[in-house]
Amino acid sequence: MKSKTSEISWSDFEKVELRVGKVLSAREFPEARNPAYVLEVDFGPEVGVRKSSAQITDHYDCDSLTGRLVVGVVNFPRKQIGPLMSECLVTGFHDENGAVVLCVPDQDVPLGSRLA
Repeated sequence: MKSKTSEISWSDFEKVELRVGKVLSAREFPEARNPAYVLEVDFGPEVGVRKSSAQITDHYDCDSLTGRLVVGVVNFPRKQIGPLMSECLVTGFHDENGAVVLCVPDQDVPLGSRLA
């Protein structure tokens, strides 16, 4: 099956900073239009701690997220989401029902590591 997206150059891809972070805390985000959590993610000493709104409530609860490694884009512009200024994008994939499943490394890697 052919992809419906356009090709990008390698230099375009290199601009996206996908890094590993650890969820320090997760809380419900009742002000969001769609069910979501506010995550605080530690991306290591070079990037630091960033906040993100994540619509991942179908597969995760706040307790199961704390301490989990995630992959996030850390060089998008900040985005206002209700009362929250989101500072990164935590990545995931839609399952067959449209719910988001987190994109995660399958082994421990140093916080802040870039996608290789």
